[in-house]
Amino acid sequence: MELTPEESRVLGCLLEKERTTPDAYPLTLNALVGACNQSTNREPVVSYNEATVEDALTSLRQRGLARRGMYPGSRVAKHRHAVDEQLGLSGPELALLGMLLLRGPQTPGELKTRTERLHRFAQRDDLDAGLASLMSHEPPLVAKLVRDPGQNEARYVELVSGAAANHPISPERPVHEASSALATADGRLGALEDQVQQLRSELDDLRQRLGE
Repeated sequence: MELTPEESRVLGCLLEKERTTPDAYPLTLNALVGACNQSTNREPVVSYNEATVEDALTSLRQRGLARRGMYPGSRVAKHRHAVDEQLGLSGPELALLGMLLLRGPQTPGELKTRTERLHRFAQRDDLDAGLASLMSHEPPLVAKLVRDPGQNEARYVELVSGAAANHPISPERPVHEASSALATADGRLGALEDQVQQLRSELDDLRQRLGE
């Protein structure tokens, strides 16, 4: 899956507005155009017309990432995302992915501040866990970039568009993936220790029998 810049912006806006303006969500085409063209919380700032947004929506629906329908109280069709249905993501993960789609590569510190309106991460560990989950998703949806000289933190980039093409990806694995590998190794070591103990018991038993 590789979204175009237009599809990425539309999907990011749907993810954002579901949380920030729930009373107006799902969005009309006009409202979605306005969301795409916001001058705040967007990098880069764009100027899409209705045809551009409609084309992006059509493609997203074909990918199973968006839905269109008539909703109570509205005389026109409205649009919503279906990322949670298609990719099985949680609320925190949707918030992180949406912000990365809207503003490009960001550090965990930037993400914690900017996702505050979408999802409040009580602790930095909670945000790190969300990023790690997105990195270990099949296929991966987020990657950690190589830290630039002078940077205190490495940035993260979404992988559902071509945004990562011009950035060096870090080979570092997600923390929880490394922990899982360590747990597996510990489990294997424990099994080997059990086998050794069993062999020792059998050897002692054999020695006693031979001694008789």
